[in-house]
Amino acid sequence: MTTLPAAKPATTPARPFFSSGPCAKPPVFSPEKLSTESLGRSHRAKIGKNRLQYCIDLMREVLGLPDTHRIGIVPGSDTGAFEMAMWTMLGARPVTTMAWESFGEGWVTDVAKQLKLDPTIVRADYGQIPDLSAIDWASDVLFTWNGTTSGVRVPNADFIPADREGLAFADATSAVFAYDIDWSKIDVATFSWQKVLGGEGGHGVLILGPRAVERLETYTPAWPLPKVFRLVSKGKLAEGVFKGETINTPSMLAVEDAIFALEWSKEIGGLKGLQARSDANAAALNKIVEERSWLSHLAADEATRSKTSVCLSVEGADADFIKKFAGLLEKENAAYDIAGYRDAPAGLRIWCGATVNVEDIEALGPWLDWAYAEVKAALAAA
Repeated sequence: MTTLPAAKPATTPARPFFSSGPCAKPPVFSPEKLSTESLGRSHRAKIGKNRLQYCIDLMREVLGLPDTHRIGIVPGSDTGAFEMAMWTMLGARPVTTMAWESFGEGWVTDVAKQLKLDPTIVRADYGQIPDLSAIDWASDVLFTWNGTTSGVRVPNADFIPADREGLAFADATSAVFAYDIDWSKIDVATFSWQKVLGGEGGHGVLILGPRAVERLETYTPAWPLPKVFRLVSKGKLAEGVFKGETINTPSMLAVEDAIFALEWSKEIGGLKGLQARSDANAAALNKIVEERSWLSHLAADEATRSKTSVCLSVEGADADFIKKFAGLLEKENAAYDIAGYRDAPAGLRIWCGATVNVEDIEALGPWLDWAYAEVKAALAAA
C-alpha cells in the first residue's frame, strides 16, 4: 500500500478534466480548429443540412451502426431524446423499468407518475445490478446501459432475447463509443455528444431500430405530444429528422464541435481506438484503487463495472468530507468535478472516457493521497 505523502505532489495532471458530463474535450481540441462555414447560416439552408447529415453519417460510421437503424439529432440532450422515445412509443404494451442509479430512477418516475402506465419496477442498490435473466420481454423494457451515477453497466446485450415481444429502450449516453453494442438487440438508444465524444451539451441523439419505427407508425399514444416530440407525420415516420432536418433549431457550433470529435475518433482508429483509450484509462484508475486501502470501487463486480464513469468509495467519508476533498483538488488545478453525483452514496466519480489521457489518470493518484490526508488531518484537528 502507498504511504500518504506529507507534501503536495510535484506533477499535476496536464488536463485535469475528469467531469462525467460535460466531459473532457478531445486532447487535440481548440476552438480555432472548428469549421465555421455553417455558422451564421440557417440550419435549413443547403450547407446546414449537409453538415447535419455529415454528422449523422460520421456517427453511423464510427459506431458501426447498421443501415437498419436510423439516427436523428434531437433537442434536450440525452434526457430529451429518451423522453421523446418514451412519450411517443410507450403505452402499446406493458412496461418494465429498470433502475440502478439516479437517471434510471428518473425514467421510473416518468413512466409511473407522468405517463401513469403502472410499470413493473426492477431496482438494485447503487453499485449493484438486478437479475437481468428475470426480465419479462413481453413488455417494453427501459434500462441504462452504463449508469453514469453508479458506475454500473450491463456486461453486454446477451440478456436481450432476439425474439423479444417488447422493445428494448437503452439510455446509452455513457456507453456509446466505449463498448461494443449488439445493435440487433437494441430498438431504441439515446445519447448525447457531451459524454464519450467530449462534445457540447443541449443536443441528444436518438437511434431507432426497425421495430421502433414500426411501433411509431402503428401506435398513437393516448396523451398529447408537444411539437419537439413528434416523430410521425400522417401516420409515417418523419424521415427528415433522420436526414439532418431537425425538429427545432440546433446549435451549428455544437454540431461542428461534434463533427470535430468524430473526425478525431476516425484518426485514432474509430470505435476500437476510442475503446482502447477508455480501457487504458479505466485500467490505470483501477491500479490506483488497488494500491490504496482507503479507496474502493462502488461497483464491486468487475464484469458490471463501468469503464467510463468510474465511481469510488472513500473510507470513512461523508458528503462533507467529499466536498472538501474535491474542493482541495479543484483549488490546486489537480482534478475538476470529481465529487460523486448528489443522489449517489458519498464518494468520487472519475471519468475515464476516451477524451481523457491515461497519463493524467496516472498523475491523479498521488493527488488523491494528498487530498485524503489533508482532509483527514483537518478533521482530526477540528
